Amino acid sequence: MITAVMIAADLVAISLLAFALYFSRHRRRDLVVAFVGVNVGVLAVSVVLASSSVGLGLGLGLFGVLSIIRLRSSEISQREVAYYFASLALGLIAGLTTALSWLPLALMALIVVALFVTDSPRLLARYRHTTITLDRAFTDEQSLTLHLESLLGGPVRALTVQQVDLVNDTTVVDVRHESATGVRRDARVLETTR
Repeated sequence: MITAVMIAADLVAISLLAFALYFSRHRRRDLVVAFVGVNVGVLAVSVVLASSSVGLGLGLGLFGVLSIIRLRSSEISQREVAYYFASLALGLIAGLTTALSWLPLALMALIVVALFVTDSPRLLARYRHTTITLDRAFTDEQSLTLHLESLLGGPVRALTVQQVDLVNDTTVVDVRHESATGVRRDARVLETTR
């Protein structure tokens, strides 16, 4: 009975995480399959481990091994890493729970709510991260910053010059900047593409 309730809670949580949050915001079908597949696989293994004498140590070891294998197999963003670990954690919490209480359910809800809030397009909407190739070689950081601020239309918060090519007169720079128009700019872009 406890196992069935936790499996149902896990399936609801991973559905919310993968479909309602991740896919509706980022539209990557391949990662939805990965999140759900890893979650259900970890859940199944955790249920078996919880019912055997092997215990929690092996479950946490499995968590580590699965994360290393997945993270080394392809390049994913930090946001996707967060969703990936959330799907692993949901499966482990549901699978290793042996007594029905509010704590595992609250922790599962906390994971989903935390990603809902922190991955919201409205949270820190004005802040951007961009890698730009400029058609001019900049060797002075202050003039580079001024040029980027005029080009991007907002203040540059941090920058890292990745490459300066004096022969081809180019600069590749990683920029953390603030958009002057914030959410409204995103809304106009969405309206023009529809």
